[in-house]
Amino acid sequence: MDLTEKRISGEEKYNGVIISVTLDKVELCDGKQTLREVVHHPGGVGVLPLDEDGNVYMVRQFRYPVGAPTLEIPAGKIDRHDDHLDTAKRELSEETGFSADEYIDLGCCYTSPGYTDEIIHVYLARGLHKGKSHLDEGEFLNVEKMPFDELFGMVMRNEIIDAKTVIAVSKAKLYLK
Repeated sequence: MDLTEKRISGEEKYNGVIISVTLDKVELCDGKQTLREVVHHPGGVGVLPLDEDGNVYMVRQFRYPVGAPTLEIPAGKIDRHDDHLDTAKRELSEETGFSADEYIDLGCCYTSPGYTDEIIHVYLARGLHKGKSHLDEGEFLNVEKMPFDELFGMVMRNEIIDAKTVIAVSKAKLYLK
């Protein structure tokens, strides 16, 4: 069975700084029509920085939509003309001050394909070199160093539920075996 849904028409409902939202009329595979709300996002990256002693560097920042601080891998939005590796390098430097000799592509994932086209690319960064962080205006965070195994335990105990972090840590654990 062909499961493709065909867009018939669409109307932009919101166009913001980062996202836009459309309400699309689609034809389903059975010929019926329905509406789909779609959040369009330029995509993002997340980087898990791992030093030679097995420590990782995480960022803790307040996330307004969930009303709490979260512990996450350094991450950010892909700018219009950048590729995801360049974005990974930029975000790691901005948020932690680190650069890396090696960026290992751990893959990508859709964040929530039921309503958004956002895709996140995740990397493992090794061969770290410390520099000075340079946060974006209005960005406030703390960098926290911890053993990778402690971070993996936090993921497994659901103490960290940020999707990009869970995916990066899980994939890195398999990669490092």
